[in-house]
Amino acid sequence: MNKEDQELIAECLGGQTEAFGTLMERYQDRLYHTLVGVVGSADDALDVAQDAAMQAFEKLDSFRGDSAFYSWLFRIALNAAVTRHRKAKRTAVSIDAAREHSGHEPADPHPLADPGFPIEQSERQQAVWTALLELPEDFRTVLVLKEIEGLKYEEIADCLDCPVGTVRSRIHRGRIELRGKLQRILRHDDF
Repeated sequence: MNKEDQELIAECLGGQTEAFGTLMERYQDRLYHTLVGVVGSADDALDVAQDAAMQAFEKLDSFRGDSAFYSWLFRIALNAAVTRHRKAKRTAVSIDAAREHSGHEPADPHPLADPGFPIEQSERQQAVWTALLELPEDFRTVLVLKEIEGLKYEEIADCLDCPVGTVRSRIHRGRIELRGKLQRILRHDDF
């Protein structure tokens, strides 16, 4: 953990709560963008990031400093995302019910659904995201952290609180599954 983070944490624990805001400003964009890849929705990522920030503030006194603050924060966010996903599964609403309730067609909240992207690039990006979201959560999470966030294996292991060997295995298996899903999607869509 870097010295500036240590100082801000000490200040916050000492009663200067604005120090936590400074600490979160350092990591909020990175956390949000990582979560978009993990949960697949900009809105859900924002909600999870906010939940994680509140939980981190409440649990700051339990932070031991064995890892980087961001790793600890990401672990909290990942747990919040899992909890949110479980709750969403229990309260799933059909598209027809949403249409009847609002009177409008449901909008696609996916960040890559923006029609401003060039068509071909957007379709290929959509195919990658579709394939990525079809992966099991363990594979999707490590691939987002490695390929999108650019974290090292050790950093990913620290974020997920698992051995480096597990991270390497999940990345390898996730890449194989992603490749297969992309081949199926791209062949189906005649790219």
